[in-house]
Amino acid sequence: MNYPSDIIMVPLQIIIFIITVYYVFIGFFGLWRFKEEKITTPEKKMAVLVAAHNEHAVIGQLVENLQQLKYPKELYDIYVIADNCTDNTAQIAGDAGAIVCERFDDTKKSKGYALEWMFNKLFELEQNMEKKYDAVCIFDADNLVHPKFLMEMNHHLCKGSKIIQGYLDAKNPYDTWVAGTFAIAFWVIDHVNHLAKTNLGLSAVLGGTGMCITTDVIKRHGWRATCLVEDMEFTMKSLAEGVKTTWAHDAIVYDEKPLTFMQSWNQRMRWAQGQFDVARRFIPKMLVEGFKRRDIRIWDGCVYLMQPYFLIISTLFIIASYCQLYFGQFYTSIYNFLPSELMTALMLLQYILPMIILLKIHAKPKAWFYLLLYPVFIYSWIPIVFIGFFRQNNHEWSHTKHTRAISYDQLMKGKK
Repeated sequence: MNYPSDIIMVPLQIIIFIITVYYVFIGFFGLWRFKEEKITTPEKKMAVLVAAHNEHAVIGQLVENLQQLKYPKELYDIYVIADNCTDNTAQIAGDAGAIVCERFDDTKKSKGYALEWMFNKLFELEQNMEKKYDAVCIFDADNLVHPKFLMEMNHHLCKGSKIIQGYLDAKNPYDTWVAGTFAIAFWVIDHVNHLAKTNLGLSAVLGGTGMCITTDVIKRHGWRATCLVEDMEFTMKSLAEGVKTTWAHDAIVYDEKPLTFMQSWNQRMRWAQGQFDVARRFIPKMLVEGFKRRDIRIWDGCVYLMQPYFLIISTLFIIASYCQLYFGQFYTSIYNFLPSELMTALMLLQYILPMIILLKIHAKPKAWFYLLLYPVFIYSWIPIVFIGFFRQNNHEWSHTKHTRAISYDQLMKGKK
C-alpha cells in the first residue's frame, strides 16, 4: 500500500469488484430455463387480494380479468380492499363481481397495513368455519393477469413452495420512453436476477404484486410487513426464518409502468428509502442466521439488500478517480492491476445482457429504440439512492396514480 488512505480504499475496491463479478456470474444463469413437469390438477384454494386506493380508473378491468382466469371458480375468491378510498372504487369493484372490504384508517396508510388488516379478516372467516384458503395471491389494482396464473401457482404450491413470485411483465411498455425503459429494467431483473437465482437454488425476491403466499406461513410467522417496501420486508423476514421465495416464470402479471420521469422518480425514491430501512433492520439478523443455518441463500439476501450501498460507494470511487486526474494520486486503484479486457467486458455486459433479454422475449422494435435511453434510467438511480439514504427514516407512503385502463384482450392484441 502506497498511501495512508489505501487501508480503507483498497479493501472497498476489492469488495465492489467481487460483488460485480458475483452478479455477472449469477446473471448468466438466467439466460435459459430448466424443463419441469407441470402439475395440472387444480387443488389449492386461494384468496385473490387486490389492495386499491382510489383506483376507479383501472379496478374494473382487473376484476373482470380475474373472473376469467382458467382455474375452477369454486377454488378462488376475489377480494378488493378499498383502502381509505374517497372515490367509487368500492362500487366499481363490487359491480364487477369482487367481494369488497372497505378499510378506513388514517393513522396507518400503506399497502402493508391494508394487507395485514385483510389477512386478519380472512383468518376470522376461517375461525367461523365460513371459508378456508390454502394461499393468498396479491395484486395491485393497475394489473392484468395471465389466465393461467393461478394454475401455475397451484403447481408450485403442490410442489411444496411456500412463498412464490410471478413474472413481472409490463402492461404499457410502449406508451412512453419512461414506461419503456422501466419495462426493460423489469424484464432484465426477471431473467438475470430471479430466474438466475432460482436456477442456482437461491431465493427470489417478492415484487409487490403477482405474489402467492401460503396462509400457514402468514399464520406461523405473521405478516408484520408495513414499511414502504412491504414486499422486500416480508421476503427478508421470511428468508431469515428459513423460508425462501420461489420464482414462477410462467405465472405472468402485467403491471402498469410510470408514464413520466417524475412518476418514475417518486416511485423509485420510495423503493430506495424502503430498501435502506429494511437493510438497516434485517442485515445484522440475516448475517447471524446465515451463519447459524449455514444457508447461502440468506447471505445472498444480504448482498441484495446491500446493493444501494454498493452503488453509493462505487459512485464515490468514480468521483475520486476524476479527482486524482486533477489533484494527483491519493489512493491505489486496484483496477490498474487488472486486465483491461476484463474491465471492458464487465462494462459492456451491462448493455449486452439487456439486448439478449429483448431477443429472448421477442420485444417489439420500439423497445430496441428505448434501449438507447436505458442508460438514462439506470444512471438516474444514482441521485435517487443518495437522496433515499438520507430520507430512509421518512416512512410516508406516496400513492402512484394509475390511468391505463385496458382489458386483457386489448393487451394481448397490442403485443401482436
